[in-house]
Amino acid sequence: MRIVVAGGHGKIALLLTKLLTRRGDQVYALIRNPGQAADIAATGGVPVIYDMERDTPDDLAAAVAGSDAVVFAAGAGPGSGAARKYTVDHNGSVQLADAAEQTGVRRFVQISTMGAGAPPAPGTDEVCAAYIDAKTRAEDDLRDRALDWTILRPGMLTDAEGNGLVTLGPPPIPRGPVPRADVAATLASILVADNTFRHTLELVSGSEPLASAVAAIH
Repeated sequence: MRIVVAGGHGKIALLLTKLLTRRGDQVYALIRNPGQAADIAATGGVPVIYDMERDTPDDLAAAVAGSDAVVFAAGAGPGSGAARKYTVDHNGSVQLADAAEQTGVRRFVQISTMGAGAPPAPGTDEVCAAYIDAKTRAEDDLRDRALDWTILRPGMLTDAEGNGLVTLGPPPIPRGPVPRADVAATLASILVADNTFRHTLELVSGSEPLASAVAAIH
């Protein structure tokens, strides 16, 4: 498969690219900083310079054209203000979905977050509230499209070593942590699992082997 990953230098994206290239897929990782290109190459991916806050829709369509799937793994990241939650976490996903539709790429996997789909809890600070709202809007936009989409909402992300044991299913599932490595492995699995098309799934660490957890989605 030829797969485009937006937000290609994120921790999950780098792990995902390594998994995909090891199984023989071609991965084109969108990054805005040319200085990150070597990190992409080290995973086996191909760096593509694209800044979703500055570059044009035509640039993005050119990067996506001819792909079998796209993954939206971008995020404004820690330390960013509320405004960038919308320009990156929401607008970036919309731009990528537009490009997929324009170029005929049907498979779209979006990384969201547990908590999306509902109003932020009372007392949530402005930036976190904007993050939840931006992810919710991105999900809603994707669901309205005639794409083979899957939305994955991981729980609290950790850098612990993955063990391939998860709880995966439609919301709501109890909140909990999940290693980024297991998120990446789940993404790699669901990319080729047509039983996950048009599903919103939540993911935390659990006791079920990843392969059987993905196969059980219906």
